[in-house]
Amino acid sequence: MKKVGIIRCQQTEDMCPGTSDFKAASTGKGAFEEFGGAEIIGFVSCGGCPGKRAVPRAKMLVDRGAQAIFLASCMRLGKPVGIPCPHIEAIREAISKKVDPVPVIDWTHN
Repeated sequence: MKKVGIIRCQQTEDMCPGTSDFKAASTGKGAFEEFGGAEIIGFVSCGGCPGKRAVPRAKMLVDRGAQAIFLASCMRLGKPVGIPCPHIEAIREAISKKVDPVPVIDWTHN
């Protein structure tokens, strides 16, 4: 089972406990399907717009054993508030450069 870190939107922290992310990871559903399930070793926020802490937090997760970094669906799909992160592409690219060759996946569940 791969170890993964998840970075979520700080704006949704008080509305979403991450239950669907944890369930998808443990059952190998959604974006975790190719991993056959995953152990979440860290679940942190981006640090607030424009994602100013996402890169160092992703690096910290990799340093602590994450074999992949996932950007939670709240960022890509805008769940549960209905507003996707306007900075997700820049965040994903910056994280990818910092943690290469560790994969960065930009969603977790539907």
